Amino acid sequence: MKGYASLVKPYILWMSLFIVVPMLLIVLYAFTEHGNALMAFRFTLGNFMRFFDPVFIKVLFKSLEVAIITTILCIIIGYPIAYVISNASERAQTLLILLITLPMWINMLVRTYAWISILSDGGILNSIFQFFGLAPIKMMYTDFAVMLGMVYNFLPFMIISIYTVLAKLDRALIHASHDLGANPLQTFLRVVLPLSMPGVISGITLVFLPAVSTFVIPKFLGGGQYMLIGNLIENQFITVGEWNFGSAISLIMAVIIMGSMILTRKIDRDASDTTSVEGGKLW
Repeated sequence: MKGYASLVKPYILWMSLFIVVPMLLIVLYAFTEHGNALMAFRFTLGNFMRFFDPVFIKVLFKSLEVAIITTILCIIIGYPIAYVISNASERAQTLLILLITLPMWINMLVRTYAWISILSDGGILNSIFQFFGLAPIKMMYTDFAVMLGMVYNFLPFMIISIYTVLAKLDRALIHASHDLGANPLQTFLRVVLPLSMPGVISGITLVFLPAVSTFVIPKFLGGGQYMLIGNLIENQFITVGEWNFGSAISLIMAVIIMGSMILTRKIDRDASDTTSVEGGKLW
């Protein structure tokens, strides 16, 4: 095994250059003042205190609200789809999962641009409305457009996470539930749903974390008028040039994201422990 240890060194070098070093620079910028000379840094907490302005707090809560709604919608839409796929034949499962993941092979920016051509005033959707004699509807640069883009881009993560757990579910438990007199609804609520919670928790993590920090979708489908925390960070780095304040916001979001991950892992662990302890009471 020691002979293979040397193979890890290129990955350590890669991670150091492209992950560790940028993170250290963000920490340095976050705790220093703007415009410092290279070797004369002046440390400050002012960048973090500035974030607690009501305007920026409102942006943070708006980002959390959008991410939570996106996650809930992905659960509502994704769970039934994952359940149907898991109950299909093996050949059908392969084809359906391929169809689910196929859009993910395309860059998110390209997929978002596609929605612009669909939702714009002269886009495909309004052209269909006019063909049937219906009045066109303004959909671009609205909350609806942003939420649609968010759900579309992050829904596959929820479906795949739940499907992975449901596909591995021991069917003998379902047959045993039916043999003991449970109807399909009781079997789902008492057996399938509790045992699939690890997949749901994983899906929540994979959807909520990128949704709370994304900036591409609100920027293009919100028309630049939809300010979320990801757009605020991008604006500070690219437009305003306030790298110190942008780094402070990035660190605050990193803490929030890490806290969310710890919370979801704790919920997942508690759910797994409860299921294993009460396994004999499922039906």
